[in-house]
Amino acid sequence: MRRCNAFAVKKAARRLSLMYDTALAPAGLKSSQYGILSELHSRGAALPTVRELAEELVMDRSTLGQNLRPLERDELITLFTDPKDRRNRLIALTKRGVAKVKEGAKYWRIAQDRFEATFGKQEAADLRSVLIAIAHNPKLAKQEIAGIPS
Repeated sequence: MRRCNAFAVKKAARRLSLMYDTALAPAGLKSSQYGILSELHSRGAALPTVRELAEELVMDRSTLGQNLRPLERDELITLFTDPKDRRNRLIALTKRGVAKVKEGAKYWRIAQDRFEATFGKQEAADLRSVLIAIAHNPKLAKQEIAGIPS
């Protein structure tokens, strides 16, 4: 297992998630929720479909749907039918959701600063760069891995 990249990344992800979840707790958010809300906030008026957001977050649609339910219940987001294509659902951040992103941002910053102070600012930037490259590498997508049945 020491040579397993997936296992090492998952262990690190669990450690970081715990740290960020702890920091975000006063805002009533988990790091996964804050990530979704932040992504929606960064898009401004450009409302993504569930499929588009799932692709951007590198999640399958059903997992994203499970993560969206509590955000919708808490009125942080609104899901509605796309008037241009009724098969699609659009996701909008509510005013309450914008306020929650802003509240969470100060706690996220605490976690971010703690990680960079511990790991190193440049090392953290390099790590993000590598991880983003992995996340968005089409050769690592399920349908692109030759010889593995889907």
